[in-house]
Amino acid sequence: MKIEVWSDFVCPFCYIGKRRLEEALHAFPYRDHVVVQYKSYELNPQAKHDPTRSYFELLADKFQSSVEDAARTSAQIADQARELGLDYQFEKMQPTNTFHAHRLVKYAEKVGKGNELVERLFHAYFTDAKLISNQDTLLQLASDIGLQRDKVEEILHANKFGKRVREEEEQAYEIGIQGVPFYIFNEKYAVSGAQPPEVFEQVLNQVWELEKEEQNTIQLTSLNNDETSFCTDEGCEVQKKDW
Repeated sequence: MKIEVWSDFVCPFCYIGKRRLEEALHAFPYRDHVVVQYKSYELNPQAKHDPTRSYFELLADKFQSSVEDAARTSAQIADQARELGLDYQFEKMQPTNTFHAHRLVKYAEKVGKGNELVERLFHAYFTDAKLISNQDTLLQLASDIGLQRDKVEEILHANKFGKRVREEEEQAYEIGIQGVPFYIFNEKYAVSGAQPPEVFEQVLNQVWELEKEEQNTIQLTSLNNDETSFCTDEGCEVQKKDW
């Protein structure tokens, strides 16, 4: 089974969704037959590389609310993250452009370390409050997982793998993805939002059984429940239901 995940490293629900999917996969009896691939998606392609405003200030501007309201909304998301063992440091985060980070992940995939770098980038942004557009930061994260420093420097200084990132973003547009995280199972079945682990478990089992019947269709079938949490270029929606 192949699971393609469109996400962005500055999307709080993308990291939450990652952990929830991992919990579901841990309980899935056929997890050794599952491959997870992360696809590029930029929530804000025009974001500055060097942040001049805090996360709360940017969020308040986006929703025309107060900084205090933005902080309260973020605290709700942080509570959800904490339940999964994630430590979100919203007050220290450095909102930034993620294009170079996505480029580097495409290279890491080529050498079999893509998913490892994805995890490092999420943790660096949300917990360590690193500036993940900074080339020194990206070099360090890449070195931490064993990527060759000289090769990484070459990729970052040029625009290598930029075309690949744009192709995946165009694919998202063609599919109709308007928010992340977004999951496609075996290029047929779609799930959007940071679903709870039990929903992912249900989807995994359902897709496994459907694929056993070798259904030949390219139409995406939504396997969502009614409520979820996700991020778009307009902002993040906090799920209302208590899971």
